[in-house]
Amino acid sequence: MPTLLRLALPNVLAMVMTVLVGIAETWYVGRLGTTPLAAMTLVFPFVMLTQMMSSGAMGGGVSSALSRALGASDALRAQAVAKHAVIVGAGAGLLYSLVFLLFGPALLHLLGGRGAVLHEAVDYATVMFGGALLLWLANTLASILRGTGDMRVPSGAIFGMAALQIVLGGVLGLGLGPLPSFGLVGIASGHVLATAAGATFLAWYLLSGRGRLTLHLRGIALQADMFFDILKVGAIACLSPLQSVLAVLIFTGLVARLGVLQLAGYGIGQRLEFLLMPIAFGIGVASVPMVGMAMGAGNVARARQVAWTAGGVSAFNLALIGAVVFLAPDLWAGAFSQDEAVLEHARQYLRIAGPAFPLFGLGLTLYFASQGAGRVLGPVLASTVRLVLVAGIGALLSANGSTASGFFWLVAAAMVAYGLSTAAAVKFTSWGNTH
Repeated sequence: MPTLLRLALPNVLAMVMTVLVGIAETWYVGRLGTTPLAAMTLVFPFVMLTQMMSSGAMGGGVSSALSRALGASDALRAQAVAKHAVIVGAGAGLLYSLVFLLFGPALLHLLGGRGAVLHEAVDYATVMFGGALLLWLANTLASILRGTGDMRVPSGAIFGMAALQIVLGGVLGLGLGPLPSFGLVGIASGHVLATAAGATFLAWYLLSGRGRLTLHLRGIALQADMFFDILKVGAIACLSPLQSVLAVLIFTGLVARLGVLQLAGYGIGQRLEFLLMPIAFGIGVASVPMVGMAMGAGNVARARQVAWTAGGVSAFNLALIGAVVFLAPDLWAGAFSQDEAVLEHARQYLRIAGPAFPLFGLGLTLYFASQGAGRVLGPVLASTVRLVLVAGIGALLSANGSTASGFFWLVAAAMVAYGLSTAAAVKFTSWGNTH
């Protein structure tokens, strides 16, 4: 516990700053009006997918491979893993941009975006995902450092990026003095510029040899087994956020058909759900190098102990948040809209989903710990359970003309199913011995 908390603290502080970014941006968009708020709701799942895949999933694969190499005292392999990780991150970022710029408008239309809402959503997404390469590189470089057990430098970089993003997003989105308001496009531009600054700093730090591991882009031959070591965890792990966001997209599309007020209210509640992920991430990502180094040294019992301890801490933290929004939903919802009809839907969502937050945190943190062990298939299948539940029951609710509250109960049930399924997967999956 002491080691876990010491490693987790910088991450949690950085993630709190990330939460503040989400609050600030939602506040900015709320000032712009209901239409931009609905547009952001359509795009936001894709924004979080980029973050979860680059940092939590593929980033976990990077940290896992590197920490297992260091746990086995193989410094040369660790350096090779770092170079291959940068190549994987850059390639994935370019692919992500290409896919979304080509198919993004069609996806947003499929989700229910129409008219002015669709137009603003497409403009916002074009700028945001045009800079996906920068986000993938920044998170890959941060994951390399985390794999060495260094949480302070990447967390400091994320903190700085978040602070810069709040300032730039507000200035470019709402305008300041003679500078006009660029709306959602300005908010997206602030995100891209802040990410570019963070990626530049992390690259400089690793290349300059200031960390435990120096990044060498030359002199290390490319090897298929290095890519495999990263991708056998990272690529499979990417299926989990993909399924999670697909579940949210299905759900968003169903709620969008109820009307703009319901969509905007759900968007406020959904924003909090997505912001729970960074909090669980702060604990979970600290467990990855602890689990990975223990596995590399052949100490499977310690690796499992770390996983369950991290899951318990995360569940406790999210239970506190769930209790607050259940008892006083306006502490969150009231900050983003003054429209009583929108607020009523947001309150309803928070009161129904809040009690399920701890199981959601437990599942997500155990997913990260499983990455450190290189045993991520079980938690990924738990995400499949959540997706099937949302798609199947969501279709039934829609066909029977359910109100928004019926869909919100489905969100809570899906969180509970995800947490319990992930815990069962970790419990009954043999982590074996790496030697």
